[in-house]
Amino acid sequence: MAHSYKLRYFNLQGRAELARLVFAAAGVEYEDVRYEFADWPKLKASTPFGQIPVLEVDGKAMAQSNAIARYLAREFGLAGKTAWDQGQVDMLVETMMDIGAPVPKIRQCTDEDEKAKLKKSFAEEHLPHYMEAIQKILEENREGKGFLVGDEITLADLAFMGGQDWLKLAMDNPLEKYPKLQKFVDRIAAIPKIAEWLKKRPETEL
Repeated sequence: MAHSYKLRYFNLQGRAELARLVFAAAGVEYEDVRYEFADWPKLKASTPFGQIPVLEVDGKAMAQSNAIARYLAREFGLAGKTAWDQGQVDMLVETMMDIGAPVPKIRQCTDEDEKAKLKKSFAEEHLPHYMEAIQKILEENREGKGFLVGDEITLADLAFMGGQDWLKLAMDNPLEKYPKLQKFVDRIAAIPKIAEWLKKRPETEL
């Protein structure tokens, strides 16, 4: 029996976009419910913890963006084939969270000199530390010609590809020095079901 899915979030990519990418990659239909910020106060009490995104499956609610993405990945066969692969996928998803962690501070900084320092540190220290490690992981799996984990697309690939939009809020081209990773991102984005979603999704600020 097919499940009924409803994903509730703001009209942004933000913390719901990874789940949307999972739906796209799996080719599974769902209701993409998008709220305006002005509507949020009256809707807050309808969520498990007073926050979104929230995934509803047959009317039952689940909160927390990564929990949602992982649940959907498991449901649709995108979580990794073995327990080890699943652990590697989780590792890379969490790593993408770490990579993007400094972005809000950079965006919110109002002192231009301080912002320049934060951007420099992000581009020259923080980002290379992670990107070099991820590039090595990619290269060690089928010489970089496949996916980050295993021989099929997983949540890790979607998290890395989708996360680039967030990183671009801190610098223009996060993968400029990593052409192999850029080719990988382009390859994932060109998968027909994913390309279709990227083309049709609403244009939003974040």
